[in-house]
Amino acid sequence: MSGSSADPELARFAELNALAGFLPYQRRDELSALLTDADVATLKHLVAQGMGANSLRALASDLAYLERWHQAAVGSPLPWPAPEALVIKFVAHHLWDPVRRETDPHHGMPQEVAEALWAAGALKVEGPHAPATVRRRLALWSTLHHWRGLEGPFAAPQVRQALTLAVRAAARTPRRKSAKSVTADIVEKLLRTTLPGRLVDLRDRALILAAFGSGGRRRSEIARLRVEDIIEEPPVPARPGKEDSPLLPCRSLRLGRTKTANAEDDARVYLVGRPVVALGEWLSRSGIEKGPVFRAINKWGQLDTAALTPQAVNLILKKRVALAGLDPAEFSAHGLRSGYLTEAARKGVPIQEAMGQSQHRSVQQAARYYNDAERRLGRAARII
Repeated sequence: MSGSSADPELARFAELNALAGFLPYQRRDELSALLTDADVATLKHLVAQGMGANSLRALASDLAYLERWHQAAVGSPLPWPAPEALVIKFVAHHLWDPVRRETDPHHGMPQEVAEALWAAGALKVEGPHAPATVRRRLALWSTLHHWRGLEGPFAAPQVRQALTLAVRAAARTPRRKSAKSVTADIVEKLLRTTLPGRLVDLRDRALILAAFGSGGRRRSEIARLRVEDIIEEPPVPARPGKEDSPLLPCRSLRLGRTKTANAEDDARVYLVGRPVVALGEWLSRSGIEKGPVFRAINKWGQLDTAALTPQAVNLILKKRVALAGLDPAEFSAHGLRSGYLTEAARKGVPIQEAMGQSQHRSVQQAARYYNDAERRLGRAARII
């Protein structure tokens, strides 16, 4: 008898290895124990249909959470199709009134379920979930039913009503993806934690400068950057319009498919000056001539062949934040994005020009950072 037939978990791990470009090794190990054979077949089908890496990782994460929650709450794998009562139970476990919970311990997620999810690392914060997170997981659950040719109860009036009432009861203060923006002064503090000559420091320095200088790239975009996407451009003047201005090195980065652009859009942003130098030093020292630009480095200084995951990019930033003596809980990789726009506003860069570099499509979203900067630095809050 083969190992795969004797051990279903090992067989699922082998199946998930086919998704190596989408799921990191540690995640595949966890999912092989958690997901069912049908779940794994669904993931493989979606890859074959051309689902993007980021979308697949998010889907796998939400599906794993649903399976883990059902195991903790009911003690068995997810049933297909899901009963209407089960979907309402999911809503009740994740959206609830914190004030009522103080006097009614049975309101919301049962303590034993929460403890099981905490122990598994599935719960990250106290209190009810964000309504957007619950809606996303319900939408995924519904979509999975359609992919399996099943009718789910998600459009049932009782489910809709339960969700509406629960969202109203579980009012939460919206939180930014990064509590604080990684502005230019914070970037300088992070760079001071890097040491000259060390391979890991060269990588982190290049990563931070490239991500910030190219408009505050999303962590997924900087993680999948490839050498082939870096295009040499003619040098540009340090002070445009000045004849005697020194010239700075310039590169363009081909982003490909992003959150706001398709691969066919040929979206490009530019790096000028310090980020170009840092990127060149990293590539030269690491010997990377093709493929992923930013890769893992083990404790022996050996370079991996695969690209960093978006999660690794976030962890690198948080590590540098901690080394700089700042609180990692207050910063995330998304802070580079908000920090870039905040810094552009401080320096008087027109919002349209900044959006061309950040690739924001929504003026309202970009303007939020500009408005915040203007209000803090302006006179309106200094009347008295």
